[in-house]
Amino acid sequence: MSAQPRPTAVTSPSDTGTPASAGPDDTAGTRLAAGQIGTFDMVFFVVAAAAPLTVLAGVAPFAIGLGGPGAPLAYLVSGALLVLFAAGFTAMSLYVRNAGAFYAYVARGLGRTLGVGIAYVAVTSYNLITPGVAAAFGYFAAGAIHDATGTDVPWWLLSAVCVVAVGVLGWLRVTLSAKVLGIALVLEVLSLLVLDGGILGERGTAALDLGSFDPTTLAGGGIAGMFVLVIGAFTGFEATAIYAEEAREPRRTVPRATFIAIGFLALFYAAGVWLIMGAFGTDKAVAMARAAAGPDLTFKAGELYVGARLADTMHALIIVSAFAATLAFHNAAARYLYALGREGLLPGHLGKISARHGSPGGAVIAQTAFNLLVVLGGAVLAVDPYTVVFLWTNSTAVLGIMLMQAMAALAVWAFFRHDRRGMSAARVVWAPLVSFAGLALLTVLAVLHFDLLTGETGLVNVVLLAPLPLVLLAGLYVALRIRRDDPRRYASLTSTDVEKD
Repeated sequence: MSAQPRPTAVTSPSDTGTPASAGPDDTAGTRLAAGQIGTFDMVFFVVAAAAPLTVLAGVAPFAIGLGGPGAPLAYLVSGALLVLFAAGFTAMSLYVRNAGAFYAYVARGLGRTLGVGIAYVAVTSYNLITPGVAAAFGYFAAGAIHDATGTDVPWWLLSAVCVVAVGVLGWLRVTLSAKVLGIALVLEVLSLLVLDGGILGERGTAALDLGSFDPTTLAGGGIAGMFVLVIGAFTGFEATAIYAEEAREPRRTVPRATFIAIGFLALFYAAGVWLIMGAFGTDKAVAMARAAAGPDLTFKAGELYVGARLADTMHALIIVSAFAATLAFHNAAARYLYALGREGLLPGHLGKISARHGSPGGAVIAQTAFNLLVVLGGAVLAVDPYTVVFLWTNSTAVLGIMLMQAMAALAVWAFFRHDRRGMSAARVVWAPLVSFAGLALLTVLAVLHFDLLTGETGLVNVVLLAPLPLVLLAGLYVALRIRRDDPRRYASLTSTDVEKD
């Protein structure tokens, strides 16, 4: 789930973690429960984190307004870029299986020092994105309750309930989270398919303007800003590698899930945006998206071609979408905290495992506490849950994840540079290099157009951008200090659950 402009619309005390020194046969040792996650479980984690309903209802109208007729093509182009990234990413997953995913890849390809720096960027990004999405849940839920009953329920109370529920699910076996996410995702997708069917049933081929896929549509002035929003809609797809330690047959599960998730999101987004534009006619849809009522574009299409009940259902399902995204990002954030705690790069208790459930219990507790701190901090400061808590935290997080993706792509090329291990140059040389160039360019564009993510200008953006270089430098400092003081420990960093070459 990406940062976006505003749309209109407990842990169990019996599950104690054990020290990282537990023996290899102890289920509460230093490793997450293996063999828990299948291909489609991973797909549910990834696609639920992307929150397709929120993207198509909350972000797509702004992408259409910025980029014009070429918005559907932009989703396909972004998907193609990430497929190239995934080609190398999944190749490296055959040799590196670590809950720290990105930083482990960077460490193996570009060196442990930079890997530790990226580790700190990763843990910052994922831990920022989660409470922000929880705040969006509270915002949507409070609005729905008010519309239905006239009662004003504080957004922060609803967000806190979301955080606690997500924490409980994060503590329990990861397969339960997958089931919850699967149900939420099916409901989101069904509502959007009903919308698509209504548009096609009423307008037929008149809704299918092939001009939207003309490459010349990507020559407009707002294209850079549009791509910042579009690429953010795929945030979270790399979670397939985060769950590699817990996967069944990770050599097959991770690549399959990655390509299925990216392919589904690219096609689903492109088709959805295309039909939303086709519901009104391309030119009219672009004009509507740029007007004051632009954020309602998707809901208006649903009401016009299916009925008010679908629009109401979609408003309700955005709440479900936000909860699912919070759960997916919580699980990812907890695994990064766990991985760094296990490595000794963060406090050791974060590397403890729940004896009963094989989940990263210590990290789940810490991540849940952080979420509550951010949500309650927003309440105390009386700031808007969407335009401040959600947009500000997620803007920094999305930029950090884009930076990590770019560095991971370069790391894949470096890892296979001297030995392709029997793989084609297209997969482990050219695909990583092209995706690195594209992702690096998009990262620069995101910095230059950061106001599109935050809705702010000036000092606010400087403050929101500052954490990423600061934590990167902190990670580099920690790594260099470890290398100086304890070379043996330095040599072991990022080696956990890494297969031999």
